[in-house]
Amino acid sequence: MKVVEVKTKQDKKEFIDFPKELYKADPYWVCQLDSAIESVFDLTKNHNFKHGEAIRWILKDDNDHTIGRIAAFIDIVRSSANRQPTGGIGFFEVVENREAAFILFNTALEWHILHGIEAMDGPINFGENDNNWGLLVEGFMQQGFGMPYNKNYYRSFFEEFGFKNYFEQFSCHREIRSEDNKIVQFPERIMKIAEWLSRRPGYTFEHFEFRNKKKYINDIAEIYNPTWSVFKEDFTPLDPLILEESLEKAKLIIDEKLIWFAYFNHKPIGFYVLFPDLNQILKHFNGKLNLWNLLRFVYYKATHEMTRIRAVVGGVHPTYQNNGVESAIFLQLYNVFKLKPWYKELELSWVGDYNPKMIAIYEALGATKVKTHITYRYMINAKLPFMRFKDEMSYKQEFKTGSS
Repeated sequence: MKVVEVKTKQDKKEFIDFPKELYKADPYWVCQLDSAIESVFDLTKNHNFKHGEAIRWILKDDNDHTIGRIAAFIDIVRSSANRQPTGGIGFFEVVENREAAFILFNTALEWHILHGIEAMDGPINFGENDNNWGLLVEGFMQQGFGMPYNKNYYRSFFEEFGFKNYFEQFSCHREIRSEDNKIVQFPERIMKIAEWLSRRPGYTFEHFEFRNKKKYINDIAEIYNPTWSVFKEDFTPLDPLILEESLEKAKLIIDEKLIWFAYFNHKPIGFYVLFPDLNQILKHFNGKLNLWNLLRFVYYKATHEMTRIRAVVGGVHPTYQNNGVESAIFLQLYNVFKLKPWYKELELSWVGDYNPKMIAIYEALGATKVKTHITYRYMINAKLPFMRFKDEMSYKQEFKTGSS
């Protein structure tokens, strides 16, 4: 077997096309757009190259057939936020061959060592964690857009190589409509809390509008930054310009009434961003977004092919948590669902095992955990102790408390 760094046009084609062959008989796999994968490795399109680097390889057998692929990343911002310099691997795909998998892992490992890295996480993305993040270990079904799908034998490869469970990511599903197309009520307790809060003086709710996008983008940043800095070890403040760019790219699928904001005395205090599941359309395209598929996209969108919604990101400002703001936002969404009968299912993904408050909220909404992804960590420097993410959070909190 031979490892080849992806450099040429043919190498890039084989990196992209290999999964299409690997999963061709799997009815649950949805091919990502070729252009979306390439954009991750494009210096002009991926902002993470401003503070990081990426490399990728394909693995060939003795007959010169591609049998695997992997990418490795170093994001200096994320690395410096960890207890040790930390990189990552992603876009891992391989035939059911332990030796081939280990060759790919070792290739990425050696590259990290050369760069002075002492731990590597995977599978992750060279970008934000709402896409291509984690290894699917439970819930092998068609994934929502952005959620990884992989072969079930990958787990043994990761764990036998020495990767350890850093944190788990749960995806919860909830019916919006029953089989006879009747709206499924939210639990009574949630509805009562939501209605009570919605009537309180000072609380107002608005959905996103592109015509006022800059206002809402700034509102998201004002809520997101203090909220997620608590959970994300590698937290960096949200850049409104990058968020605006992302929203413009997703404009074709965004339903403005699926993005809601909560305000108290006109101050933004909470938001939830839900997207229709683009994978329900992409499954028809085999990775190609040519003119014909663009026309098909318009048709599929108009005929409501997207019946599933994915909650991508959200948060409530720490000052206003635990008082029903989340419930009140979901009440606004519930009222939207009643007017849009083509939406049948809600996916709440993902929530980390280190976030019990959000897990409790999803359970209270009547959602059921159906999928689990794992983000693994491999300690390159074996002298350093391995700690799970939630243990690191507890340690840091104890340290702050003890030093104050």
